[in-house]
Amino acid sequence: MIGLIIIGDEILSGRRQDKHLAKAIELLSERGMALSWARYVGDEPERITADLRHAFDSGDVVFSFGGIGATPDDHTRACAAQALGQPLVLHPTARELILDRCREMAEQEGQPFEPDSQDTQRRLQMGEFPVGAEIIPNPYNRIPGFSLQGRVHFLPGFPVMAWPMMAWVLDQCHPQLQGLGRMAEHAVVVYGAIESHLTPLMVEIESRFAPVKVFSLPSVDHPVHGRHIELGVKGQGEQVGAAFDALVQGLNQLGASMGPTMVR
Repeated sequence: MIGLIIIGDEILSGRRQDKHLAKAIELLSERGMALSWARYVGDEPERITADLRHAFDSGDVVFSFGGIGATPDDHTRACAAQALGQPLVLHPTARELILDRCREMAEQEGQPFEPDSQDTQRRLQMGEFPVGAEIIPNPYNRIPGFSLQGRVHFLPGFPVMAWPMMAWVLDQCHPQLQGLGRMAEHAVVVYGAIESHLTPLMVEIESRFAPVKVFSLPSVDHPVHGRHIELGVKGQGEQVGAAFDALVQGLNQLGASMGPTMVR
């Protein structure tokens, strides 16, 4: 399974709208992969540590967005270390990448590069990762993210950095998972139906055609179809088509009024 942890008080307070969830689903879908779960957590170290401990214990591929900077509200690196019971250490490759970036910024500003300055030393904190971390390259400014256990990946909160880094991880670290989450969906619009009346049919279809799943998306004010239910099945392989045929047959036996069908 694949999960997301999206970190930041600004998301929970509404000061910023999260964009990572929709983009992550898009990046996964492009590769035939699917998202299983997502969690939002504020800048609270105990909660971040608990969610990261779950990520490490789960066996899932997990992407964590945010909190890997070097300001007082950036807790993710320390929380990851605590969740694993490992110390934070300055990663040698991260150190060189950050120093290169600091040198470049000094040149752009026409200032001498001072590797021992307090400012540079603070920036180097962004390269302090739990023992055993592997680098995730950052094409935007070279300040890296990191991976632990080969499947829990830590990315910046900035979309311009995080999204290409996530794409790189998916392609370089998890190519074997691509295509495994590709799902087919068949659905039909059912007019004026009540979900409780359709539930026995839905249960029957799931039982007969497992692991195909049935879904029901009711709407009360659709501009075209008005009050209706989009009823369908989703899964992999030819079984999806057979399950949908059985669903439509069952709706006909119930005397349901049906509209257009959709195949995705």
